[in-house]
Order: sequence, then structure tokens, then C-alpha cells
Amino acid sequence: MKIIWRISYTVVTTFCLLGLTGASGPASRTKDVELRIGIVQRFGDNPTEQLQLEPTKGDRLRLKFKDGHSQQTLVTTNPVKLEILMQSLPVAVVEERVVLGIFRTYETAEDSARNWRAKGIEVEIAQPDRWQVWAKREVYNTPLLRRLLLQSVQAAGHKMTFVDSQVLQKVPRVTWQVDGKRYNLDDLEISSDKNLIRVNETKKPENARLYAGEMSLQPNAYGSYTLVNKVPLETYLRGVVPYEIGANAPKSATEAQAIIARTYVLRNLHRFAIDGYQLCANTHCQVYYGLSGVTPNTDRAIAATRGMILTYGNDLVDALYSSTTGGITASFSDVWNGDDRPYLQPIVDAPSHSVWNLSGRNLADENEFQRFISLKQGFNESQRDLFRWRRETSLKDITKGLQKFLKVKKSPYAKFKTIREMKVAERSKSGRILKLDVKTDIGTFSLHKDEVRSAFAAPVSTLFYLQPLNKGKSELWGYAFVGGGLGHGVGLSQIGAQNLAKLGWSSPKILQFYYPGTKIQILYNGMEQINQASVH
Repeated sequence: MKIIWRISYTVVTTFCLLGLTGASGPASRTKDVELRIGIVQRFGDNPTEQLQLEPTKGDRLRLKFKDGHSQQTLVTTNPVKLEILMQSLPVAVVEERVVLGIFRTYETAEDSARNWRAKGIEVEIAQPDRWQVWAKREVYNTPLLRRLLLQSVQAAGHKMTFVDSQVLQKVPRVTWQVDGKRYNLDDLEISSDKNLIRVNETKKPENARLYAGEMSLQPNAYGSYTLVNKVPLETYLRGVVPYEIGANAPKSATEAQAIIARTYVLRNLHRFAIDGYQLCANTHCQVYYGLSGVTPNTDRAIAATRGMILTYGNDLVDALYSSTTGGITASFSDVWNGDDRPYLQPIVDAPSHSVWNLSGRNLADENEFQRFISLKQGFNESQRDLFRWRRETSLKDITKGLQKFLKVKKSPYAKFKTIREMKVAERSKSGRILKLDVKTDIGTFSLHKDEVRSAFAAPVSTLFYLQPLNKGKSELWGYAFVGGGLGHGVGLSQIGAQNLAKLGWSSPKILQFYYPGTKIQILYNGMEQINQASVH
């Protein structure tokens, strides 16, 4: 049966699919997909940075680049060191863009971009540091157009939009040396005879990481460069699964992680369209460290689930997962703006339904939430350190972190001096903080959803409550953040999945627990090329 995948905003893919009831039996005829992963995203931001590319023993590197109008190829058995040369411009250049919002996560930026497009404003998503939504540069391509747009959106109430202007007198250029001759060029393709390349971002040989596939060094949207690894999907997973769930996780949990990681990739190929690649290699996407950490256990799980993806209603699921849920998973809208996914709903993260009756004891109620956080036994994650935590922080440190956060967002409240009170104003059914009010000397402002984790250093999830502390004095000393979990808590818990696997649950059963109503399907041999479509 041929199905057209309806993946919102981005990836349009045609697949032939075969539904499965189990996670055994690899799809031997499955074709692979070549990915473009940004493994060093901002090479050149620091002029002292170096990158060393090394062939494996007995191999050689092949470097392709354009010199004028001709294609050049250099071959060497030696390591190639890429360095940054700051080149002076004959005339200073002004670079600017209209920044329509700054966000902690891609998901929140994507929802903001969707809202701007609905207003008729063309935008693009960038990540110079935090995620940002920019007015599309090729559309708003003159100072007058940019300022007219800014004036318009600010008049409509969007006060935290701004024009980010930089005067460039020097720009980074990549330089490298082969056989005594030095080259300075922007685009570079690197391959090897064995299809293996070592990449070292430091000066310590032991820190080199081994990657399969080819490399390209290319300019990005921020004036620096990105080292991109061109690698097949199934090979890419070998560098993801060991780092995401661990080398020694139980078999069915590792298989579940492999299926989810594969689904995540195909759902998120559009994230770095602005920079000419698809995914990053850190926790803003999935951790990917190449072949240096591959293990027999994780390789077997990847091979056993080859081509398997998770779907809902013939669409790829939004394959979100986190380290530790704290005993209950979250809805998509508990953490980010946008429509809820029917398969991402609050689920008590325990093998038994007797631990907590969510239908009768809603965690949106503050008292019920605090009772829930006091429970420590019977959950999938009960034996892990980050299942429950308490972190005391002084008002001085809270103030410093909050001011920094607000300055980045260009908030007028960044000028506050004193916090008078902090209070959770609204929770979701899963207990996640939807709104936290901060009363200061210049007024009260609110933090919403995933902003809370960015604004404070102490909490590692939004599943917490605040406890005022005086430390024996009459005035407020600070707050204890008392909560549970690590990460957003949406979808699969990597710790919880391991516990369920130890209890004998299969990978399909684990995935059905965390993503109800979904099913496993296979990318079959009739798979056509994945196309990157424009964001609507």
C-alpha cells in the first residue's frame, strides 16, 4: 500500500509500509537515507579554534574544493588542520536581521514561526545561540523594509522584536595546509578511501572521534562555518543510540530507543534548513558522536529494528523523548505552544495503575501535585537520583540568572533589581508549570512553560514546586525548588523504558505505553527520495 506522509510544514515523503505487531525481523530490503548532520556548528566564532581531520591507519584523505572556476582535488595521508584566519574587509559591512523572537527550544520557535506566517510575514528559524525566528532575509532585504516591518509588528504589540545589527570589519576565513602549500577557501569536501574520518576539536589526540561517511565544511547563516557529516541513517543511529540510552540498556529498551531515534530523524529533517544541513549533533536534536562509542548491544538493536518507525494515523509521530519523566509524562502543550498530539498525553510512569489515579487526582491542583512529588516508590524511575530532587537557591543567584535570561529576550523587565515573590500560577494536568509569576520592584511578569527551565539554573524540569526559605531570618533568603524528572518529560522516558524492559516488556509494548495508539511500520524497499519542502 502506498501512502503519502503528511508531515506538517516540512518533510514530504513517499513510502511503502508494512505494519508490524512486533519488533523482530529486520527489513533486509530497506533502503537507506543519507543525512547531513552538523557535527561542529559554529567553527570560526572563536578565531583561535582549530579542527583536525585525520585518516585512519593506512588510509588517506581526499579534499575537493573550487579554486576559481576549476575543481581541485588534493590527496594526503597526513592529518589536515583547519584553522581560522580573520580577514580584514576593505570596507566595513553592516549585517542585520529582524529578530521576531528568541526561544529555548526549536518546538517553541516553530510554533512562533507558524503564527508569524499566519499574519502574512515570511520567516525563517535560526540558531545563532538560542533558537530565533527571523524575518526572512531575502524578503526583508533592505534597511527600509526591515525598519518598516519592525515598526509594524511593534505597533501591533510585539514589543520584544528588534533589529540585530552588526558592523563587520573582519570575517573568519578557513585556512589549511597540505604538502607545504596553504589554502584559503570557503567550501571544502572531505572523503577517504575507507569512508572513515577522525575529527578532533581539541589539541588532545585522545579526543578525536571517528565518523563514517564524508564531510563538508560550509558557510552557515552566522558568518562562521559548519562541519557537516554526510552519513546514512542506519549508520548515524550507531552513533546516537549508545549515547542516548547507554551501552548496557536492556535489549527491548534499546530497540525502542532505536525506533524512536529513527522516527525522530525523519520527522525533523528541516531544522537547519537555513544553514544547509538537517540536524545537529547535540541535545537540541539527538546526541551523535559517530562510531567512537558503538557497542555490540546497540548495534544489534539497530540491526534488529532496521527501517522501523513509529506512526500514528499514517503519519510519523513527533518522536519526543527525555531522560526522566519524574513519574508522569507530559502533553506536548504542557511544554510548548501548539496543537497537542493525541499520542503524547499524561501517563503515570509506573508499571502498575495503582500508584496514582490521574483521572481522580489531577496534578493541576497544587496540593495534589505536592503529594505526588512526595511519593518515591512504585514508579519506573524510583531508584534513580533525578526521579526526585530538591535544590535550594539564594535570592541573589535567582536574581542574577533571571536578569540574564530577560536580557537575552530583550524584555523590559530585565532592569528589575529585587524579587519580592515567586509563585506558581498555573499547572497542567501532568503537574508541569504552565505559568510562574515573578513579583519584582518594577512590576510582575510571568514565565510560561519551557521558559521556566531557561530562567532558573536549579530546576532540570518544569515538574516542581517552590518553597520559600528564610534561613532563620525575617526576610526572604531564597527558594527551594522541589521536584522530579530531567528534561521536558514528553513521550518515552529512557530510564522508565529500561525498567519496563527489565520487567520483560517487549519494545512494541514499551512504545505503546509511552505513545498510545501508535504502531510500528517499516520503511520498505519502495521508499522514494525524501524531499525537503518549504515551510508553509
